[in-house]
Amino acid sequence: MNKRPAPSQKDGKVAVSGHKVSQNETQSHSGGKLPDEDDKKVGLGKKVTLLRGISIIIGTIIGAGIFISPKGILKHSGSVGMSLVVWIACGVLSLFGALSYAELGTCIKKSGGHYTYILEAFGPQMAFIRLWVDLIAIRPAATAVISLAFGQYILEPLFMPCVIPPMAVKLATAIGIRETKNFENAFELSNMKLSGMPLAFYSGMYAYSGWFYLNFLTEEVDNPERTLPLAISISMAIVTFCYVLTNVAYYTVMSAEEILASDAVAVGYKTFAEKMMGNFSIAVPFFVALSCYGSMNGGVFAISRMFFVASREGHLPEVLSMIHVHRHTPLAAVLILYPMTILQVFVGDIYSLLNFMSFLRWLFIGVVVLGLIYLRYTKPDLPRPFRVPLFIPVVFCLTCFFMVFLSLFSDPVNTGIGFAISLTGIPAYYIFIHFDHKPKWIQRALDSFNRTLQIILVVVPAEQ
Repeated sequence: MNKRPAPSQKDGKVAVSGHKVSQNETQSHSGGKLPDEDDKKVGLGKKVTLLRGISIIIGTIIGAGIFISPKGILKHSGSVGMSLVVWIACGVLSLFGALSYAELGTCIKKSGGHYTYILEAFGPQMAFIRLWVDLIAIRPAATAVISLAFGQYILEPLFMPCVIPPMAVKLATAIGIRETKNFENAFELSNMKLSGMPLAFYSGMYAYSGWFYLNFLTEEVDNPERTLPLAISISMAIVTFCYVLTNVAYYTVMSAEEILASDAVAVGYKTFAEKMMGNFSIAVPFFVALSCYGSMNGGVFAISRMFFVASREGHLPEVLSMIHVHRHTPLAAVLILYPMTILQVFVGDIYSLLNFMSFLRWLFIGVVVLGLIYLRYTKPDLPRPFRVPLFIPVVFCLTCFFMVFLSLFSDPVNTGIGFAISLTGIPAYYIFIHFDHKPKWIQRALDSFNRTLQIILVVVPAEQ
């Protein structure tokens, strides 16, 4: 591995956990001495408590997924009853994955999530491939999906039809009656196809995705041995309960035909809102847009820490591991996603991006959990403050790989593109990382790039 040596304090650089910014360093990067900067510590710090951890997970999971996914799940599962089974199964499967990540997060106390765990289990080449795919495909596509949903919802009130039943009547109806006609023959399986189930699970797992984001912040979590497992378990129980009840509410008010006939993003929520809220339904898209925005913010907040750690390991440009002198955040690592995200916003639609992203995401998440099983045997003495029963990672891992395998038949185009993109990580690793003797002009360009961004963004180097 071409790992960059950590800078020392005497070089005037800043440690993540608390070395000071030297006067010369501060002057050179901000044009003059910052007030009281010599007395400040620049680092990420351990600010994530149990409550904040739960807030991060729930706030990131509940975004556009609950509004995007129901139609996809219903379409590919074939019936109302099976769609609810898929929602519950995805919640349980997500809990299994989350508990597996909780063990990894408590025995490998480094930020970076997927990247860090693959690096520890399978080495730098596999970790770089995961990083490469995340940087150019998975994360831009995920952010593009929720950005498209945000744009859809924020503009929706301008086009919403005006159906205005009395609010009091609707609220009374919601409290007093639970319609059951849409649940008759709920498990009619004549429209169910096995080849469609992976796409149904992809939609469901997308709605639950976010349970792994706290693992990207391990170094910032207070008492991670206790906080990680508790935050993950509590969050997944709350989210699963809310999601299942939300879908029951959808099916109580709307028939399966109404949901499938609705536009791709809104999932018939307009019909739901109009029936339940009347005139107030025009405000619902704004709240949904805010939910999408919060989820986007949480995702970028967490994933930037993976780029921060990868830069620290020498797998990305050095500037991405630098800390802003005022905000104490890896600003460059936060900004790196925007160009690729904007590209995918304009070249894809929500459901093609969702299938394309899901194949890559669950392939590599399966690899991460396989790494947990591998580490159980290769490093049995590794301290494990939180240890899950072995059947949990085994079931999760097998399910991920089974879904990925079947999706090659369900959606060969998008999954094929995703697989091809992941293979490009192999030559990229040897070109950018493995070969030590790069042409001098390339090295000079990289150095100039790092220095320029360091000055523009007012960031300083950090050590592990």
